[in-house]
Order: sequence, then C-alpha cells, then structure tokens
Amino acid sequence: MLPKPHGGRLIERLLKGEERKRAVQEAVQLPRLELTAELAKEAMNIASGVFSPLEGFMRKADFESVLISGRLADGVPWTIPIILDVLEEEARRLGDTVTLSYHGEPFAVLEVQEIYAYNREALASAVFGTTDPRHPGVGRIRSLKELLIGGRIGVFRELEGPLSRYRLQPVESRVLFQAKGWRTVVGFQTRNVPHLGHEYVQKTALSFVDGIFINPVIGKKKVGDFTDEVILRAYEALITHYYPKERAVLAILETEMRYAGPREAIFHAIVRKNFGCTHFIVGRDHAGVADFYPPYSAQEIFDEFPDLGIVPLFFAAFFHCGRCGGAANEKTCPHDGERQDFSGTQLRNSILQSKGEVGLVLRPEVAQVVHSFQKVFVE
Repeated sequence: MLPKPHGGRLIERLLKGEERKRAVQEAVQLPRLELTAELAKEAMNIASGVFSPLEGFMRKADFESVLISGRLADGVPWTIPIILDVLEEEARRLGDTVTLSYHGEPFAVLEVQEIYAYNREALASAVFGTTDPRHPGVGRIRSLKELLIGGRIGVFRELEGPLSRYRLQPVESRVLFQAKGWRTVVGFQTRNVPHLGHEYVQKTALSFVDGIFINPVIGKKKVGDFTDEVILRAYEALITHYYPKERAVLAILETEMRYAGPREAIFHAIVRKNFGCTHFIVGRDHAGVADFYPPYSAQEIFDEFPDLGIVPLFFAAFFHCGRCGGAANEKTCPHDGERQDFSGTQLRNSILQSKGEVGLVLRPEVAQVVHSFQKVFVE
C-alpha cells in the first residue's frame, strides 16, 4: 500500500474556484515580491504537496528546529530549510499579504505570518556541516538577503516551462501508481546521465518492488553537472529500450541541488514519499560534493530517523568488471585489478575527453543521446 504523505496529509495550495478568483483580484493591489527561478519552484513545490506537510515558507520555530534537530517544531522529520529571504527595505513595505511574481507575472499570494533575522553561518554549518567556501552551498547561503519571511502561500497560476511535460504532482503520481496496480514503488534520485551502474542499482531494487519512479532533479546545479535536457532525454532512451513499459515512470523534481549530503538524502526520501514511493534508493555519497562527506554518511543518517515512513535501500558503489563481464560491487566481485568505476565524475571526464571507454559504462542509445547535444554540461 502506498504510504501516507509526510506529516499525514497531502498539502494542496493550488487555489481553485472562488478562492482562486479572489486571489487573482487581490494580487493586483498588493505589494509584490519578485522571486528567482529557484524560489518560484519552491513555492510551486509547497503548493502542489511535494513539500508536504509545509504550507508555506518556514516560520522561525520550524526553521530553528530544523537546523538543530533535523525536525519541524512538531517533531516531524525535515532536514532542509525551505525559506524565503528578503532585504530589510523590502520587508518594511510589506503588509499582511504579498503577491509573489516570477518574470514580472504574479502567480501566488503569501500570507506574511512572520519576518525574522537569522545567522547565515549557523545555517550553512547545520545544513552542510561546514562553512568552507569551497562547498557550493555555502556560497549560496552567504549571498542570501538579511531577513526571512514565514507564511502560508496560495498559488493561482501554475508556472510552465520547456520541461513541464515531464511534471507530475504528488496527487497525480499517486493516482498513476494505483492505476498501474503498484503497491510498492522505489524512488530514484539523480542529477546524472544514467550509466550502467545506475541501471544495475535500479533493476536490482525493481526486482523487489512493483515499480520504479525515476525522478531527476531539474533546477540549479553546479558547474560541470549534466544539463537538465540531456539527463531527461538520456533517461527516456534508457527506459524505452531497457525497461518494461509497465514498470517504470519518469517525472521531474523541480528544485535545486543543495549538495548537502546526509541531510539532503533524508530530504530526498521525504519528497519521494510524498509522490507515493514506499522505498528509496540511497547510494554511495548521495548528494555529496568533493570530499565534504564520508562515502556512506548519507546512508548512516537514516538511523536517526526511524519514523521517516519510507524504506531506504542502501547500495554500495558499483563498477564494471572486465573479468565478470558486467556491473558488480565489492560484495560480488573479487577482481581488484579489472574494475572501472561508474562514478559520475569519471563519466563526465570521459565524455569531455571523448574517450572510447564511455562505451563500457553507457548504453549505446544513451551515448547517442549524449553525443547529440552540443551543450552537455552546466557552464
């Protein structure tokens, strides 16, 4: 049976009917905040239930509780702050309700319940475990504005983009899983083009459940990561040629990568639980970057959250073994000298250098997609 949404109910703040009509009329008269693409996506994730049980950007009690304990003020597990930052001069002109806009177009209203100060260094240290400026998330935190706004939102116009056709809201994914007869679903988080190691992990997990939900992160990433379009087109090719049609669903998670390692692994699991997943794949160095986190710290943190409500599936690192003739891991392969790692970093380097060994780790249909793009990586 599909799990209940995180916190017990699926939040829906996509306004309809008279409530929507009223919000559209009021929005013209209200003070306005222009959001970045990342913040606009966060607002949409709140409104559509992706971030259940949040109904808006975090108020101070939840924000501080998340930093200290990895839980909301009521004790529900939650590890990544979802916040809206504003300048002091912006805060002074705001009333009880604000219109949120993106690219100059109003799309939501925010009930301003609280405006509060915070410590950027404490935020970075809690979320990333470091204040080292080499970490891509630390620089982002240090660029935030002085104050945070907490309050409930209501979206009256959904944001559309070039990849919207890949979007499923949690209410839709849950209906789809049930229509397929899936009682157990494993979620897979990715920001990479699929290599044979990914496929091996996914199919190993799929052998224990009814279906797999492949859910790439679409949004801001660090320089050198794969572009969104390349990732999606590559997965379409993989699923078309190598997965049973009735066993795999591809849809996007529209949010930025935080590279927060263990904390982000918990956050990713919670989001997939809201989509309806019963299980979640956690690999080596999940959501990590450089050498900031021990290789399996993203798996170990799950011991701290026995009440998470989704089953983590832990996998060791996989590699291609020339002697075994395919994907293997340290538990299944004794041939130390014939291993080629499936790491995302090595894959990116091979593509950049156009090395022939890309063919050992990519399906030919996936490699064809990757090589058809002029721009493969974020610059």
